Amino acid sequence: MRLLILGGTEFVGRAVAEAAVARGWEVTVFHRGRHEPPAGTRTLIGDRAAGAPEGLAALAGGAWDAVVDTWSAAPSAVRDAARLLADRVGRYVYVSSRSVYAWPPAAGLDEDGPLVEGDPDADEVPYAEAKRGGELAALDAFGSDRTLFVRAGLIIGPYENVGRLPWWLGRIARGGPVLAPGPRTLPLQYIDVRDLAEWTLDATEAGLRGPYNLVSPPGHTTTGELLDACVRVTGSDAELRWTAPETILAAGVEPWSDLPVWIPPGELYDAMHTADVSKALGAGLRCRPAAETVADTWAWLESIGGAAPQRPDRPPLGLAPEREAALLSSD
Repeated sequence: MRLLILGGTEFVGRAVAEAAVARGWEVTVFHRGRHEPPAGTRTLIGDRAAGAPEGLAALAGGAWDAVVDTWSAAPSAVRDAARLLADRVGRYVYVSSRSVYAWPPAAGLDEDGPLVEGDPDADEVPYAEAKRGGELAALDAFGSDRTLFVRAGLIIGPYENVGRLPWWLGRIARGGPVLAPGPRTLPLQYIDVRDLAEWTLDATEAGLRGPYNLVSPPGHTTTGELLDACVRVTGSDAELRWTAPETILAAGVEPWSDLPVWIPPGELYDAMHTADVSKALGAGLRCRPAAETVADTWAWLESIGGAAPQRPDRPPLGLAPEREAALLSSD
């Protein structure tokens, strides 16, 4: 297949590009030239940001069987690209988010849940509205028969540039007592970026359309299993000090940001870690073991010197060492 990826040099886009190249597909990546493109791809340079002089000129010619778009900012950028490509691309695959569901999404929500409002012509809007606006922009240009929405949840794995699993690996690699947020047996739901990439390519080739929740089945792993795997792969002397959620919250520690991945039981937990993914499973979704995701992410981090790249549009994550020490000492 001839595949165009809008992006393709970082995290999700890169994983999709590498998986497509491995299948022998003809892959073109359209990006700003700030990062090396994956081996085996053809490059087009441009910038989707409003007012950028290069703009979309590099996409003015050429035809592809499908385009994969990971854009998460202004919906108007999706609109402009989709309109430009509508007559020369077979299918539009938009990597969206489960954030498009109206808050609070019920536990066990499937793809038919109520959605946030979205505007395909919007520029700067909050993340959920941006992703929904991107979906609507793709629909406007390609129609429902030629669009696929990959509504991902938590994404981790090699190339992660948000800082969730890399933060835990880095913290545990330093060793010593580690504040481990309980309950230890709390089930987690996420998707390895490579499993997302493989399913997306399978679905594209099969001509699937419409929205799919794309995360692992609920309870694919637990907080304890994930952090224990971090201890094993780093080989550190880290001692996980399991601490009750009430104690952590009372100290002003923020779930998800101060302690990445972790969300205590409650409304936010139900929204993030209990999605119904039966539709994606029925369409062939396969999820590798958490231990493999952790080990491969650590191997990648070691290969680049230990420091993960950081997206400039996302704040750094993780609990400051002095705050962690204070909590542990008061335990």
